[in-house]
Amino acid sequence: MSAAQDAQDARDSPDPAGGPLAGVRIIELGGIGPGPFAGMVLTGLGAEVIRIERPGARVSAADTVLLRGRRSVTVDLKAPEGAAAVLRLADSADALIEGFRPGVAERLGLGPEECLARNPRLVYGRMTGWGQDGPLSQSPGHDINYIGLTGVLHAIGPAGSDPVPPLNLIGDFGGGGMLLALGVVSALLHARATGSGQVVDAAMTDGSALLLAMTHGFLAHGMWQEERGVNVFSGCAPFYTTYRCADGNHIAVGAIEPQFYADLVRGLGLADDPECGTQRAQESWPVVRQRFAGIFATRTRDEWAVHFAGTQACVTPVLSLTEAAAHPHNAARGTFLDGDGPLRPAPAPRFSATPATAPGAAPKAGEDTRSVLAGAGLTVAQLDRLTERGVIA
Repeated sequence: MSAAQDAQDARDSPDPAGGPLAGVRIIELGGIGPGPFAGMVLTGLGAEVIRIERPGARVSAADTVLLRGRRSVTVDLKAPEGAAAVLRLADSADALIEGFRPGVAERLGLGPEECLARNPRLVYGRMTGWGQDGPLSQSPGHDINYIGLTGVLHAIGPAGSDPVPPLNLIGDFGGGGMLLALGVVSALLHARATGSGQVVDAAMTDGSALLLAMTHGFLAHGMWQEERGVNVFSGCAPFYTTYRCADGNHIAVGAIEPQFYADLVRGLGLADDPECGTQRAQESWPVVRQRFAGIFATRTRDEWAVHFAGTQACVTPVLSLTEAAAHPHNAARGTFLDGDGPLRPAPAPRFSATPATAPGAAPKAGEDTRSVLAGAGLTVAQLDRLTERGVIA
């Protein structure tokens, strides 16, 4: 039986404390954005994630949340000895994730063929924008490019205006890192059932297209117009949009169902207004929206939030990042953490039998290098030699 098999078998019955992925070890090869996000999600679910950084790397302010809960190793992957050290770590890992352009990992000697030859149960997760193949696979790009190519960006923005980038939530994180995390966990289940690992090809183009599934359903049945700002979920309906309040803040309205719309109209004092009586009469929407806007402009955001509290009108305040953490609902659920570090979202989702523990702070780059590599079998003399040659730090 191989060393990798022994290590895997020792982790097949993880401690139920710490999250459902307790006992799972994942190697994360550097990267920015969606790859670290996937690593953060997996860490939050209890996995041990060991991040490999290049020598001289520093944890930036933007990474203090994304890189939380990891162990950090600095290794020069371009040096043969550095790649060999990472291969030794992969021997006893359950998964490895990387976000290089296609072919880079192979050139470093760390591609899936090399890793799976040594550890057949390994799940090898790959995160790119365009995917491992296709005409654009070697092209540079960012979130805005990937969602532009899949139709997402075209659909977002006001009527008659330009597309509006939805931060980098859809390409990088929803369609990228989250899809990679799901793919890795799915492949881990297969590996435990069959003993065979595999490659997970997660592309932000594929993932952002997948997020449009319901929209494509509407389109197929003539219920979606390919123009910005003219569909219900794009903000043109008076019952599914935002309104500016007296203090310059906004209120969000999502009264889609008839009974919720009825509560909204009553709450605005328009129950007897004939224009507001027929929710789906699109010809009346501009007039109705104008009336709603005029009324919402008479009170502050928080006054409206109190006014509609306890109703079914689906009216909620539009909160800033810091305001969101203080909202009573989020505070009661512990949706955000802010006790011993920066304000940050808590791990999600939640599990009844294997609850996750709050992950630790982002490590300093390389703070675990010697202990992790020693655990992989490198001797003190070998570690000293690699340090002297600048392969590890």
